[in-house]
Amino acid sequence: MQKIASFTVDHDFIVPGIYISRIDGDVTTYDLRTRKPNGGDYMDDLTMHSMEHMFATFIRNSPIAQSVLYFGPMGCQTGFYLLIRNARHAEVIDAIRLTLENILAYEGEVFGASRKECGNYKNLSLESAKKEAKSYLDAVRDWTEQKLAYPEVKA
Repeated sequence: MQKIASFTVDHDFIVPGIYISRIDGDVTTYDLRTRKPNGGDYMDDLTMHSMEHMFATFIRNSPIAQSVLYFGPMGCQTGFYLLIRNARHAEVIDAIRLTLENILAYEGEVFGASRKECGNYKNLSLESAKKEAKSYLDAVRDWTEQKLAYPEVKA
């Protein structure tokens, strides 16, 4: 059986950052890696869920809103996938940073924090989302298009 693309990347060399996971026609899947894989520091459910609500809402209201197809967590609890159609990489990087800054500046209820809007609405924390957003923004503040490829493994 053929391996899926994300299983062909050596996770021992990935550090927090923004990577292109794959390109399918006009859709680019970005790997928003917030933590070092297999490092023992994984996102807890509260943080992952809270970031999903906050990031998804802000990115879908960003300058690239019309290009956003999907944002959601990785099962390994070390980051998120962002699927974008027809946007330049530089625009996506800028939108990611803007989204993180918006999370940090936001005061109020977590978006979608009601029984009618979410299937686990009590498991949300703005504080947790802000802590994760700050850490990730620190990692990607100076990220450029030249860094979008996964780290090369040195033989």
